[in-house]
Amino acid sequence: MPAEKRPFGAACRTVVDGSHVTAYCHNPYPESDHVGLHIECDRWWDLDADGTRVEAGPAQNVRLTGRCWKEVRSAWVSHQK
Repeated sequence: MPAEKRPFGAACRTVVDGSHVTAYCHNPYPESDHVGLHIECDRWWDLDADGTRVEAGPAQNVRLTGRCWKEVRSAWVSHQK
């Protein structure tokens, strides 16, 4: 199967607990996925965060963490081949 048609991307679950964010990702596919956690903080003075990308290799689990000083507005994980 051509590389562009093969399934890709780790499955990630994001948990917000107060000002802390944890994302748990599992890659079930044979190609690595580089995942990064992004956090948008609720307060205007609280800096948003784009975490360093981490390689989730085939059949590998990774955990990404980050936080705001106060409330979290949103959090998501991005994927890159």
